[in-house]
Amino acid sequence: MEQKDAALPLSGVTVVDFSRLLPGPWATQMLGEFGADVIKVEQPGIGDPSKFNAPNYRKNSVYYNAVNADKRSIAIDMTSADGKAVAERLLRRADVVMESFRPGVAAKLGVDYDTVSAYNARVIYCAISGFGQTGPLSKVAGHDFVIQALSGVLGIGLDQGGEAGNPGFQAADFSGSLYSVIGILAGLQQRQHTDKGVFIDLAMFDTVFHQTPLLLTSAMAMMAGHSGEPRHESFGRNPRYSNYSTKDGKTASVALLEAKAWVEFANYIDRPDLIDENEGPEARHSDHGERGDLYRAALTEFCLAHTRDEIEQVFQDTNIPISPMFTPADTINSIYVKERGLLREYDHPVEGRIPQLVNPLTNSGIGEREHRPAPETGQDTDAILAELGYDESERDRLYDSKAAWRGE
Repeated sequence: MEQKDAALPLSGVTVVDFSRLLPGPWATQMLGEFGADVIKVEQPGIGDPSKFNAPNYRKNSVYYNAVNADKRSIAIDMTSADGKAVAERLLRRADVVMESFRPGVAAKLGVDYDTVSAYNARVIYCAISGFGQTGPLSKVAGHDFVIQALSGVLGIGLDQGGEAGNPGFQAADFSGSLYSVIGILAGLQQRQHTDKGVFIDLAMFDTVFHQTPLLLTSAMAMMAGHSGEPRHESFGRNPRYSNYSTKDGKTASVALLEAKAWVEFANYIDRPDLIDENEGPEARHSDHGERGDLYRAALTEFCLAHTRDEIEQVFQDTNIPISPMFTPADTINSIYVKERGLLREYDHPVEGRIPQLVNPLTNSGIGEREHRPAPETGQDTDAILAELGYDESERDRLYDSKAAWRGE
C-alpha cells in the first residue's frame, strides 16, 4: 500500500472508503490529510455522483474535487462475484472502513461489519447514515435539510412566531463528518489497548442533536419542571447579537454580548446613555428588556451611517465585534483566509490550476498541506490490484469481465 510521510499521525493506516457525496468523503479526505492511505471504492464508469454537481471545473465538479483529495480510486463492480472478491482482499488489509449506504445495503454487498469483522477483527468500521442503523427512521435517506429540520436547528423561534428559513450550511453533513473522524481516531486508539476493532453507528441526526445544548436550554428546563423563561437569546431577539443593514445596502453582524464590549461601543460612538452600570452577567444572552429598543435603535443608526467596508475598518481598528457580513466570494478572497493560509492553489492534471481548502490542523504539523488531486474514477485500479496480489493475467480477466475498470 502507499506510504506517506511517516511523521504524520495516520501514516501506515489503510482506509477503505465506500462512501459517496457527503459526509463520508470529507471525513476520509481528512484521514488522508492526516497520513492515511485512503482507497476510494467506486462504481465503474460512474464513480461518485458528486462529480456531477455544478459548478464544474474543466471536467468534474468543484464539490467533488473539494472533498476527495488525498485518495486513490479503484473501480470494481460490487454486484459481481469477482468484484466482491477484490473487495474482500481490500478489507482484509483495512484498518478503517467507511460506508454511507442505507442500512442493509452493505450486508447485501457483503461488506457489512459482521462480515468484515469475521475475517478482520481489528477493523474500525464506521457506518454513516442519516438516522442510524436502528430506530424508526433508519431507512430514511440522510438529507441534511431534513435532519436540520428535525433536530430543532431550523425551528428555533417558531414557537414565538418566528419564521424558518433554508440553511446556508450543511450542518448535518459536516457534523457527521467530524464525529466520524473523532470516532475513528478514538477507535484506533482504543485498539491499541484491546487489539479489537469497533463498529461506529454514526447517525448524522445524533451528531447535530448532540451539538444543541444551548438551543435546547428552554426545552431542557421545562423537561426538568421549570418554566424555561427567560430564554437564552442568541438567535435574533437580542439586539446586541443580530444583523443590521449598512449605508450601502449590505449587512453588518453585531456580537456585542458582553457588557465590556458594549461599553467600548457606546464610548466609541459617544453615547454614554447606552451604558447600564447595573448590567450583570445574566443580561449577556437576554433581550435586554425595556432597554432593548434603545440598543436596537442605536445600532440601526450606526450601521446605516456606514458602508460595509467602513464597518470592516472599524472592526479591524478597534476590535469591537461589529463585522461585515461576507458572501462566500468575499470570504475566499479575504485577507483573513490569506493570512491564515487556509487556501492554496495547485496544478491538477485534468482540471488545470484549482484551489483547495487547507485543513487548519496542518499548521500544527499533523496534516498534509500539499494535497494530492482528487482521483479520476478507477485511475489507481491497476496499481491497487497489483498490491493485492493480482498478476497481470488476472487483472486482464477482471477488466474483460467488467468486474474491474482501469479508469479513463
